[in-house]
Amino acid sequence: MNIRPDQNRLAFSADPLKIDEAAETDRIVAGLRAQLRSLRKRGLVLGLSGGIDSLRAQLRSLRKRGLVLGLSGGIDSSVSVALAVRAVGAKNVFCLFMPENDSDPESLRLGRLIAETFGVEAVVEDIGPTLDAMGCYQRRDAFIRELVPEYGQGWASKIVIANALEGDGYNISSLVVQDPDGQQTKLRMPPSVYLGIVAATNMKQRTRKQIEYFHADRLNFAVLGTPNRLEYDQGFFVKNGDGAADVKPIAHLYKSQVYALAAHLGIPEEIRRRPPTTDTYSLEQTQEEFYFSLPYDRMDLCLFGLNSGFGADEVGRAAGLSSAQVERVWADITAKRKATRYLHLGPQLVEPVQEIEH
Repeated sequence: MNIRPDQNRLAFSADPLKIDEAAETDRIVAGLRAQLRSLRKRGLVLGLSGGIDSLRAQLRSLRKRGLVLGLSGGIDSSVSVALAVRAVGAKNVFCLFMPENDSDPESLRLGRLIAETFGVEAVVEDIGPTLDAMGCYQRRDAFIRELVPEYGQGWASKIVIANALEGDGYNISSLVVQDPDGQQTKLRMPPSVYLGIVAATNMKQRTRKQIEYFHADRLNFAVLGTPNRLEYDQGFFVKNGDGAADVKPIAHLYKSQVYALAAHLGIPEEIRRRPPTTDTYSLEQTQEEFYFSLPYDRMDLCLFGLNSGFGADEVGRAAGLSSAQVERVWADITAKRKATRYLHLGPQLVEPVQEIEH
């Protein structure tokens, strides 16, 4: 879905983010079917645009008969399941619940609700023992103890960022620890501690992806990734972890558009009301305090305004921000894009290798 600014509009607003939910659902479903199945063998092409390059891209389909994805109980994976079922049928969708030691039990409950709502097969793969065996928790805690020597049993932690509206456009991450009595302390981290904690925590996403590809291989299915546009654009994913997938059907949708599709597709209201969370650290954490610093609806407006070439004053009026605050948010987006650009890259070659046409 391509959104282009109407140059005749007098003022920026959220209106261009509104979508025809039924038409967008049909478009995504058709795209998924085209990506999964061999169009050359069938002798037809669906929904082509963009000329010969688009034709070649669609002829290189995955030739898989179904889809595997992890169900977190969040809005993105829930919408993705609903779209997958429409594309290939419930019997050709396989879902995984992959809790670990720090997971919120509510995520598993809501994930099961989605599986029941759409009639898909789903199994629990508890990755906690695997992560423990690999030293995920021990490695993380060792880095935390460089700042908090007493950190151990009964403690909890998370990483948070500064509010982009209050700084200079560069968010500094801090460590929040909670002792067994519930007392929280916020500490600045040196780069080595920050990188160590993140490196250990990234084992969680990479382990989940290994499990997804195991089931995809045994079923001859493709792996479906669930990032929305905010996450995909600003690198809110782990390379070879939740960033790895064969198809990413909602990566072009702003978060507010994902919520609009959720209502259209019949996602249960309690999931649509649930605030977006990371469900990664042992302390409860929203996506805002970990990465985006703004609620998704305001971040959508800021990102759309930046992508579409509107002025900071126009975007600010629509988002309830000052033009200076919008500029800070844009600086933060630009910094994140620069820092995470490598996440989108494939392996770099010494010299190009000509692709073999099949």
